[in-house]
Amino acid sequence: MDMDRLVAAVSGMQNLLGLVPPALVAIILVAVAVGVALVLHAVLVHLLTRGLNARHPFLLSLVTSTRGPTRLALTILVVRLAVPLLSLQPAQSELIGRVLELAFAILLGWIALAAVDIATTLYLRRYRTDVEDNLLARKHVTQVRILARAMGTLIVVITIGACLMTFDSVRQYGVTLFASAGVAGLIVGLATRPLLGNLIAGVQLAVSQPIRIDDAVVVENEYGVIEEITSTYVVVRLWDLRRLIVPLTYFIEKPFANWTREGSAMIGSVLLHLDYSAPIAILREKAHEMVTQSPLWDGKVVNLQVTDATEHTMEVRVLVSARSAAATFDLRCEVREKLINYIQTHYPDALPQRRVQKLEDHITQSAVGEPPARPDV
Repeated sequence: MDMDRLVAAVSGMQNLLGLVPPALVAIILVAVAVGVALVLHAVLVHLLTRGLNARHPFLLSLVTSTRGPTRLALTILVVRLAVPLLSLQPAQSELIGRVLELAFAILLGWIALAAVDIATTLYLRRYRTDVEDNLLARKHVTQVRILARAMGTLIVVITIGACLMTFDSVRQYGVTLFASAGVAGLIVGLATRPLLGNLIAGVQLAVSQPIRIDDAVVVENEYGVIEEITSTYVVVRLWDLRRLIVPLTYFIEKPFANWTREGSAMIGSVLLHLDYSAPIAILREKAHEMVTQSPLWDGKVVNLQVTDATEHTMEVRVLVSARSAAATFDLRCEVREKLINYIQTHYPDALPQRRVQKLEDHITQSAVGEPPARPDV
């Protein structure tokens, strides 16, 4: 008896559905599929959020930050599975399926880029570049950022390739292009040479690290600091706040000066041109006193020497060291100013001067029969 009622109910539902337009049935099926996908996604996110704790920060951040893309991807997947159930023409079904496949591939690439960005951020949290001894931090920051950009470029290329390969015509063209290895392959190779060259140069920079973020460098006779390293170029912030844009391949193929390759500490020099009457021993003691009292000095190098002598003056060089390039520059300026002020105050005759014999003395010596002295110019 119950079976008869069930059969009757099913027959009644079929008759009722027969009265509903096919388009409305399709809309109802799609709506049900979307609802199921949304509920399933919400349950999965809730379970994963509760199950993951602080011991899995990467997975927890990935689930939280990609909630929107994963919800949309799951919805697209469910709708794609429901498309064959719809009463659509083959051409319409194929078109809708193709669009959904493209959207799904793009969302997967989006999620992969988000995963790379989250992994980079979490890894770099352990390193600080705003401290004086930041060589290790700059090393890791440079490596991770370059590799992350290279990985992002690779993900974008793979995503575009996956989207294009969904079309039969493009797939066949790609197979023919790679199989021919003729003029077309040569043209493509020449066209992609700058991109591939910079990509390979970026990987080389990440591994060998001739430059790092915040390195003090001299490029094209311009002093600056490495501000940013992208997948194709390097931004050098010059001392006057200009930006010098240099391709990645430049730092692989051409020589340049890196002042902070092995450490941020630097030695700077202060050059003074003084008269031969300058008291070198006293100036050496005074320079040592000035440098040791400065908070910029790192406690390593301080020295004063006479490095050259001309017919008019002698060259005095003071060597000082500091913890960074900026501190070294400031310490050099401080020592130069204090030494000049000290010499002006205590030994003004030690400053450079040109000695000219007075005309009166020359005439007097000539009148008494003495040979005129040669003027010392």
